[in-house]
Amino acid sequence: MIYLVLSIICSVTVGVLLKLAKRYHIDIVQAVTWNYLFAIALSLVFFKPDFSLITVSNFSPIYISLGVLLPVIFLFLGFAVRQAGLAKTDIAQRLSLFISLCAAYFIFNESFDRLKYVGIIFGFMAIVLTMYKKGTYSSSKNSWLYLLLVFVGFGAIDILFKMVSQLSAVPYTTSLFQIFCISFLLSLVYIIYLAITKKTKIQLINFICGCVLGLFNFGNILFYLKAHRAMADNPSTVFAAMNIGVIIIGSLIGIILFKEKLSKWNYAGLVFALIAIVLITLSKLHAV
Repeated sequence: MIYLVLSIICSVTVGVLLKLAKRYHIDIVQAVTWNYLFAIALSLVFFKPDFSLITVSNFSPIYISLGVLLPVIFLFLGFAVRQAGLAKTDIAQRLSLFISLCAAYFIFNESFDRLKYVGIIFGFMAIVLTMYKKGTYSSSKNSWLYLLLVFVGFGAIDILFKMVSQLSAVPYTTSLFQIFCISFLLSLVYIIYLAITKKTKIQLINFICGCVLGLFNFGNILFYLKAHRAMADNPSTVFAAMNIGVIIIGSLIGIILFKEKLSKWNYAGLVFALIAIVLITLSKLHAV
């Protein structure tokens, strides 16, 4: 479970950095691009990927899928926040857990016991209650499209990373290096396009922020993959604990750091999330 805890901490930190980036007018597109460059550098320094295994025969279509999805979903996340509001976007992102759990059952053939079923039910209730906010948001006609893309995109990313953790021909660290390279190249092409067509300036501050973002994004993905490998027979435990854990830690950060106020429904959601994690953990221990 230590890998899950570390992945959750890194994931929440990425969210905090993105929120601060908006406050300080950091160009998210540029920061995301340099984040992947820094992740590549970290991969080279710490994991020394085996370049002899990077061949056409070992190359998986999953790498391309993730290499495209990672930066694209980052951008759609930003569009969704602007068009539909932060609360609705958070709901869409966390409810992608439903897609991951369906994959655990139907694709990865995991069997669910009663504890896990009940824990998952509490988890979904926790997600809805924790993200509940009164009031309405002004939304454009495209807001639901962005929310749908966030929902499907994060679910697909979870599933694809689980598939990467199952690849045996190439170590997952080498796989991760290839995915980061694809994401960086695509993002770089996009910011060059913006620089030419929109006269967007490439600034040093965006590069620095991207490096900091890359450190925690790298940790998030690395520990997430390690968690899947450590609990290979229980992908639903990783999927559920990751999403619910992010909600709990994220809510606490919001209260303490950003002085956000929670309603009684939000607090009820946090309690439900704790119950869900306990049940899912007990299910995991019972299966050992």
